[in-house]
Order: sequence, then structure tokens, then C-alpha cells
Amino acid sequence: MKSLYLICGPMGVGKTTTGLALRDKLPDCAFLDGDWCWDMHPFRVTEVTKRVVLDNICHALNNFLTCGAFENVVFCWVMHQKEILAEILGRLRTEGWEVLAVALTCSPEALKERHARDVAAGRRDEESIHRALDYLPLYGALGVPCVDVSLLTPDEVAERIRAMGK
Repeated sequence: MKSLYLICGPMGVGKTTTGLALRDKLPDCAFLDGDWCWDMHPFRVTEVTKRVVLDNICHALNNFLTCGAFENVVFCWVMHQKEILAEILGRLRTEGWEVLAVALTCSPEALKERHARDVAAGRRDEESIHRALDYLPLYGALGVPCVDVSLLTPDEVAERIRAMGK
């Protein structure tokens, strides 16, 4: 069976790094990071830009899902609300695909440490930690398996997710 992996979690928890590690563990796998669809300057979050980003994500995912070259697709994005997951899944052509959604979580201390490293490397701004910490408790309410990544490497997390999909 073909597998679609949806990896969600707060900013800085390690979704992209874990998703790339998972991609490398799976045969015939495509990877999409939802943040790529938000790559704009200036960065604007409006109803219009949210709709465009969601349309682009669903379009790209459907292209991967309907392409016979892929047995696995890995998608990562913040997805902190059930409605976001439901809307994406409702717009995808997943017939013949097993769908596994997983939330990456960690302790607030671990999230602060990860953010500090990202800020030092120029990948994040100082203010993003506040939103990430606000979103952190929301993932337990999504109704999907949660993996606490506080003390795990991205490779270890990817292996756990891969094992869930079997």
C-alpha cells in the first residue's frame, strides 16, 4: 500500500529535518514542506495568501499522489488545528493511499533550545518562539499520534514514524 505521511508540529520542533530523514528511509518517496509555499517577501498572512498557500499545497500533494512514480509522500507543515488537517485531507485524492498523520512535540525547554540554535544560525527570528510555544499544547488535541522529540535525533524520529506506517 502507498503511504502519505503528514508531519505536523510547532515551528522549530524539527518537522523538516525529520521529514527529510523519513524521505531518505522510504522507497520512491516525494517530500513537500508546506513552508515552501509561504516563501514570500514581504511575508504576509492574509485570508488571500492563506487560501493561495493551501491551494498550492493541495495541488502539489495531489500531483505527487496521482503520479505513479511514488509509493510514499511525506508532507510537513505546522497544521496546529483539526480544521487544517481536515481541509487538506478533504482536498486530496487519497484512494489507494494509507494516510498517517503524526504530531511532533517536545518540552518547552527543548523548543526554546532549538529556536535559539535556529536564531543563531539566521533561520528564525527571535519572536517566532512565542508563537511556537503558544502552538505547542494544541498538538495533543489533534487526535493523531504524538512523538515527543525532546531527546531524539531526527533520524530516530523518522524511524519511529516509518515503523508506524507499516
